[in-house]
Amino acid sequence: MPDITAKHDDWDAHWDQYAAAASQNPAQQMRHDIVTRLLCASRTGGAKIFDIGSGQGDLVRKLDPLLPDAQFLGAELSASGVEISQRKVPRATFMVADLFHPPAALQEYRVWATHAVCSEVLEHVDDPVAFLRQAQPYLAPGAELIVTVPGGPMSAFDRVIGHRQHFTRASIGKVLEQAGFEVRQTCLAGFPFFNLYRLTVIARGEKLADDVRSGQAGSASKIAGFSMAIFRGLFRLNLLDSPFGWQIVAVARKPKS
Repeated sequence: MPDITAKHDDWDAHWDQYAAAASQNPAQQMRHDIVTRLLCASRTGGAKIFDIGSGQGDLVRKLDPLLPDAQFLGAELSASGVEISQRKVPRATFMVADLFHPPAALQEYRVWATHAVCSEVLEHVDDPVAFLRQAQPYLAPGAELIVTVPGGPMSAFDRVIGHRQHFTRASIGKVLEQAGFEVRQTCLAGFPFFNLYRLTVIARGEKLADDVRSGQAGSASKIAGFSMAIFRGLFRLNLLDSPFGWQIVAVARKPKS
């Protein structure tokens, strides 16, 4: 089985550089709102939720007060991300884990999760099908999996942070099916204002990565913060599904047998 993490991906450095920006990112907040809505709409009383690629713990922090009876497990390649996450949600379990070379502690969670989330992860891996196959043993039969991936064109910033590909409704459905999941629903969310946000990211090119790394000191930081606040307001008007949305959300299920 190949190791799908490219040598140039340094996730400790990634979260050291981008943790603050990611937490303020209206696109991340939009995705987490959608995932939260889907989880809260399903039967999540006493749920065991596996966050696959848990980053710096922002999704679990959002879910924690809404699902007080749920248990949370986060797997993340970055030790920095795990440390940040554990501070945010002390009652959750986060661990540094490469699913292709899982630590012994993760084996205790085989067939554990009733629900799983894989948000903005698959675009970073060379073989999304193989990655999801490695995740599947930790899901109980019949468990629900929510996946979010980017659609639309790729920006220079996307390439800087390690995107290999973007997806379509058809391609993410094919990935999930080949990984052994039953696809229940696929939505193209975010039209029109998420698309507009993405176009501004594309227009700024590699300069955006430079700005984020430098912290955008001074007035530039205030302008960026103001722009983020505007987009957060506009994103409330986005459509949850349309033929044109560039945020792809899929809901799948592990077969019961």
